[in-house]
Amino acid sequence: MEYLPIFLDLKNRPCLLVGGGGVAHRKAVYLTDAGARLTVVALELSEELQALAHDKGIFVAKRAYQSSDVDGMQLIIAATADQSVNSQVYKDAKSQGILVNVVDQPELCDFIVPSIINRDPMQIAVSTGGASPVLARLLRARLETVIPQSYGKLAALCNDFRQKVKDHFANVPERRAFWEEVLQGPIAEMVFSGRESQARAALQKRLDQPHASKVGEVYLVGGGPGDPDLLTFKALRLMQQADVIVYDRLVSPAVMELCRKDAEQIYVGKERDNHSVPQEDINHLLARLAKEGKRVCRLKGGDPFIFGRGGEEIETLVDEGIPFQVVPGITAASGCACYSGIPLTHRDYSQSCIFVTGHLKDGTMDLNWKALAQENQTIVFYMGLQGVPVLSQKLIEHGLSPDTPVALVQKGTTPDHKVYTSTLAGLPDKVAHTKVKPPTLIIVGNVVKLQEKLSWFNAEGERRSFEETMPLEEG
Repeated sequence: MEYLPIFLDLKNRPCLLVGGGGVAHRKAVYLTDAGARLTVVALELSEELQALAHDKGIFVAKRAYQSSDVDGMQLIIAATADQSVNSQVYKDAKSQGILVNVVDQPELCDFIVPSIINRDPMQIAVSTGGASPVLARLLRARLETVIPQSYGKLAALCNDFRQKVKDHFANVPERRAFWEEVLQGPIAEMVFSGRESQARAALQKRLDQPHASKVGEVYLVGGGPGDPDLLTFKALRLMQQADVIVYDRLVSPAVMELCRKDAEQIYVGKERDNHSVPQEDINHLLARLAKEGKRVCRLKGGDPFIFGRGGEEIETLVDEGIPFQVVPGITAASGCACYSGIPLTHRDYSQSCIFVTGHLKDGTMDLNWKALAQENQTIVFYMGLQGVPVLSQKLIEHGLSPDTPVALVQKGTTPDHKVYTSTLAGLPDKVAHTKVKPPTLIIVGNVVKLQEKLSWFNAEGERRSFEETMPLEEG
């Protein structure tokens, strides 16, 4: 181990920063955030550093560095573009036994400023020992995606209850078991979802009633249209900590791969006219699992509140007194249209967009066709493949041109993404001849005209080559 990772208490301690550019500004932010009593020496200061100095009360000496500047300092950073100045700062600091860091010169450093993830009062530091600051930054970015901002609030809650827990439990193993339960359970989730007062009350109750029965929680999570990269950070975190995953047919295998590996998986997928588990049974299944003290992730394709029947599920949870969270996902209309090069609205083609389910509860397609058949409006049909002849006929009957462009997006955003274009009049034949299969989204409107120009997919639904998307050169 090249360096000992430590955290220094710099509150109200005199520190020196030599340099006034962008790098110096970043170091000044770190030092002032840590409470250091900072002095900056530089011939010129960047606008950002000047503003920071004004806001934080930093003492600034606008002149050349002098060896006497190190006197009385407890930590020094040199961040100038002049190597001779940096070397002199290093020599002067070493002569007085002061910790010093010369930016981008590991050989002139007693310490390294790591890449920092700040979740005050919790900090996470990443360092490559000076070998590759860029790699450290990339690793920090990776960690940022899985560590919510609210972890700092959770750390503060733990600090507030630390002595109470210590007084309540006689030995370290009991305290450790208690905190592991708290930090991996509903109380932590209350903090993450902004319910800090409820978390405090629940934590106090847990101390007062240690043997009370535990109720789990249900996470209603939108899994997006298929591409796992479209998941939210919160969705990914909850998927990886749930004890049970209850999922449906529209959740892609790639998304399922990101769930906690040892979680129980229960399939409740539904297809047209083939409901493997009735919706009412799903609702009660979620409640029953939570009452057993389990963390249940109800994973749905797209967004749970857009034709996902999420509202029906949480109604049951409310009636049963089960805590829950709802995590929105990118709905199929947005994901499929975006990946197909079809903007759902466009100033020249469409000033409104409407989402419609093509499959009502009783199996009919009795829609407000007059409201749908409007010029300069985009219509997106979910689950409408079986009703293509009806929707084509009705929209034309109510005023839309038979030449209105239509796109069918099959398995949108996944590696099997295909786009088929047609006209409203030709849509039934297109579906019949291309054997389009669900899940397929139907987009109706003039915005589909842009698909040829903006999409990576050609008219046959295949991914276009790079050369196909390039404009032809004249001559």
